[in-house]
Amino acid sequence: MSTGINQLEQLKKFTKVVADTGDFQSIKDYAPLDATTNPSLILKAVQKDEYKPLLQQAVKDHAQAPVTEIIDQLLILFGLEILKLIPGRVSTETDARLSFDTAGTIEKAHHLISLYEKKGISRERVLIKIASTWEGIKASEVLEKEGIHCNLTLLFSLPQAVACAEAGSQLISPFVGRIYDWYKKNEGREYASAEDPGVISVHRIYNYYKKFGYKTEVMGASFRNVGQVLELAGCDLLTISPNLLQELKDSTAPVTQKLSVAAAQAAPAEKLHMDEKSFRLMLNDDAMGTEKLSEGIRIFAADAVKLEKLILSEK
Repeated sequence: MSTGINQLEQLKKFTKVVADTGDFQSIKDYAPLDATTNPSLILKAVQKDEYKPLLQQAVKDHAQAPVTEIIDQLLILFGLEILKLIPGRVSTETDARLSFDTAGTIEKAHHLISLYEKKGISRERVLIKIASTWEGIKASEVLEKEGIHCNLTLLFSLPQAVACAEAGSQLISPFVGRIYDWYKKNEGREYASAEDPGVISVHRIYNYYKKFGYKTEVMGASFRNVGQVLELAGCDLLTISPNLLQELKDSTAPVTQKLSVAAAQAAPAEKLHMDEKSFRLMLNDDAMGTEKLSEGIRIFAADAVKLEKLILSEK
């Protein structure tokens, strides 16, 4: 049955749609509210001819600066261009190699925000992306009190989500697709969208937040298929890659709301508290969460190194 309205427009009635890309044309095409980037997306973008000038500009304008500073400047250049295309916020990621360094993460966040503010961008339009380690969550707690809002990424488990909420983090990005990947590999089976472990994880986190009145926003991320996206219609935000945004745009099948505050408040849930010992023990007991967090940090750190090498080759 067709509604005559494409699924992307229907989804926008229930959920704030965010573009998961560093590609400006995609942002123009799908008109998202916000946009997110990460080291892997920026690395991919700057190897395309249309984005090479941004890389060259960052290198030329800061030729005498350390390579880490040139990367920061490059991230800001991308962020500034993205902010011209969206009404909301851009997420800019801290170096994954700081994932276990609270003080280092805070220092990097201060620097990134100062670079945006020097360009006339209010901190309200920027989310600093930080890995959901204990150290990263503690950094976000400090930053939020300073009015620097954070997007806690690489989030795979309820203890991570609870700790972020208790820290007052602005937003979390639970990684649906990477959870699905782990279970598919380890269980050797496919999952219908409603039974998908990544989808179920986000349902649980969303319901927990809304039941206990936490203000932290839930943004489902890292989708492998449209079915996962549609099963989270009603989530606060969903950050979606351009290929899946196009699939949603090409279909007029009906979209139904799957998550709501009212249903969450009626759902059973036990309130938890996360101190450092509880956090580490609960995360350690979750093999998937532990493995995917470590792997995600390694991947983003490796792409940061590749980006450094690319910059050095331009100098």
